[in-house]
Amino acid sequence: MKFDTVMKDAITNKKKVKISFFSKEDNKIIERLCAPFDIGPSRKYHDQSDRYHFWDYESDKKNHVLSLVDGQVTNILITNEPFEPSSIITWDISKNPWFIKRDWGIFS
Repeated sequence: MKFDTVMKDAITNKKKVKISFFSKEDNKIIERLCAPFDIGPSRKYHDQSDRYHFWDYESDKKNHVLSLVDGQVTNILITNEPFEPSSIITWDISKNPWFIKRDWGIFS
């Protein structure tokens, strides 16, 4: 996956990212400000392809997890804006552990 290094750096440093991706729903490239969550298969989809997982702050419906396959993502830029994991993680991490190791305290 071509943006692994950028994602890992953003995860490690708890920095928001600006992503550009092809939205199947909108049938065009869109941008979103997100918190990087993880890289790996989704527990939500039967297709177990690795995906980039983000917390989407700018969704037109509501803030939510956005999971994108490599081919959908056209760019990921790390911003200077930090994020706080405790403000966006709402599930028990021990039941759904991360694929990418990180030091996020109790949210690791």
